[in-house]
Amino acid sequence: MHIVVCIKQVPDSAQIRVHPVTNTIMRQGVPAIVNPYDLFALEEALRLKDQFGGRVTMLCMGPPQAEDSLRKCISFGATDAVLVTDRAFAGADTLATSYALAAAIRKIGQEQAVDLVFTGKQTIDGDTAQVGPGIAKRLGLNLLTYVSRIVEVDLDARRLKVERRAEGGVQLLDTTLPSLITMLEGTNEMRFASLDDMLRAGRFPVRKWNKDDAGIEDVSKIGLKGSPTIVSKVFGPTPRTEKADMQVVADSNPQDVTLNLLQKIFTTHPQIEAELVERLSA
Repeated sequence: MHIVVCIKQVPDSAQIRVHPVTNTIMRQGVPAIVNPYDLFALEEALRLKDQFGGRVTMLCMGPPQAEDSLRKCISFGATDAVLVTDRAFAGADTLATSYALAAAIRKIGQEQAVDLVFTGKQTIDGDTAQVGPGIAKRLGLNLLTYVSRIVEVDLDARRLKVERRAEGGVQLLDTTLPSLITMLEGTNEMRFASLDDMLRAGRFPVRKWNKDDAGIEDVSKIGLKGSPTIVSKVFGPTPRTEKADMQVVADSNPQDVTLNLLQKIFTTHPQIEAELVERLSA
């Protein structure tokens, strides 16, 4: 089995600030980390590798310093790592990113056929959840989004069964390989890196591909040229002036407190009371 896991190096969102004048993200001094959602995808891929054998190839598009994130993934037990890095990729949006990653996966597949591609459900810096589906569309892979559990993998029959989280509950999906899976957060727990794998990661020869190595056929579809998205403004949320309404229940009947709170809500937002009455009378 050959699995490709796509990751992204992102700034730690807990330490990101927005410039008060230019309204742009201030990245200076902000540490870079592996996108947390991608780690759930990596762990699931490693579990399949433990069960069926084979290899797990890490793939990342980013600046040269993203090599550190790939080495971290190698320390967890990944087999190989490819960094797609070239100034031509700078400024890529999700459309251009999916084009570049799809080309790189196609190139990796020439070495050994790819059975599964894993991504996180989204990234913490963009939150678009578009790159995974974009890759699947470009490569003609079966797309399984928001997967919460892999139920069964049958390599002989080339079939895959997963549970997918949906608004109405959980869907059980049965499809064929090759497929692309976007893993939901909280589905597993990332393993600890072993000492042997940490030492291997430190000396591991991460492969670095430029646009030619990655098999980019049309340079007008990468970087800024291939990115129709325009970000007009980035800004931090305006602090709310309203204070929280604290309800003390220590010496009060919880039912009275609830009724009092509902009365305050209906007084402040009369449309909510009207909608609720309409629904109950329907």
